[in-house]
Amino acid sequence: MINSMTGFGRFEGEINGRKINLEIKSVNHRYLEFSCRITRGYSFLEEKIKSYITSRISRGKVDMFVSITEPEDTPADVQINHNLAEGYIKAMKELEEKYGIKNEVTSVDVGRYPDVLTVNKAAEDEDVVWNDVKEAIDSALEGFTAMRRNEGERLKADVLKRASVIMDIVSEIEKRSPETVKEYQSRLKDKIEELLQSKDYDEQRVITEVAIYADKIAVDEETVRLRSHFDQLNIYLNEDKPVGRSIDFLIQEMNREANTIGSKVKDAGLAQMVVKIKNEIEKIREQVQNIE
Repeated sequence: MINSMTGFGRFEGEINGRKINLEIKSVNHRYLEFSCRITRGYSFLEEKIKSYITSRISRGKVDMFVSITEPEDTPADVQINHNLAEGYIKAMKELEEKYGIKNEVTSVDVGRYPDVLTVNKAAEDEDVVWNDVKEAIDSALEGFTAMRRNEGERLKADVLKRASVIMDIVSEIEKRSPETVKEYQSRLKDKIEELLQSKDYDEQRVITEVAIYADKIAVDEETVRLRSHFDQLNIYLNEDKPVGRSIDFLIQEMNREANTIGSKVKDAGLAQMVVKIKNEIEKIREQVQNIE
């Protein structure tokens, strides 16, 4: 099953009285890069989340946002810093007396001043919180994974279509190449005989050298290897594991064989075929950049 590196998943709901909003999205990346933004006070979850996500995703730039609101019945104790409150009130009175400013400060106003009120809540059970968040992650991953899978199937279909086009062109090259080699061999032999017709020369030696040179422009070995690479590509595309990097390396080998064929062919028609092959390989390479 081929997966794309592009995906998005979301969870919004309440689990055991705890409100959780969670989003996960990813785009293509050479390796796996994960980042997570989480509600203040829940940083103890970051490593657990990272470990959980990276065990399920092998490649891509993955971003996650997690918002957690604790249950409403969570016990809380509000403490007052009386010394600080007294200091604020005293300062307000001094301002009133010195500058004639009307002072209508209330207890609510004082309570809003920094550090006057401190809220101490009972520590939450980290395992309980993690289980709730993990449940939310699993729910978000369902949509996320489905999107990556669907996109992966689209990529697979496009790659196979282009691979089929390339194999058809390779068949044409394999059919035409021996004929062009013979034609080139004949023209080269005639040219040498024309140049040497007024001199003594070893005809068998000329024939041998022509055959050797003609063999250098044969592309049957390269087309066999190219077919082998595409057979391997088909195997990778049916693997049930991440294969993006393996296919990326295979594309490099395909390009190498195509370049070698291009450097050997002496026929304009074959040269045009090679250009088409290289264009299709490049389009496959672009698609493969999105495969996990």
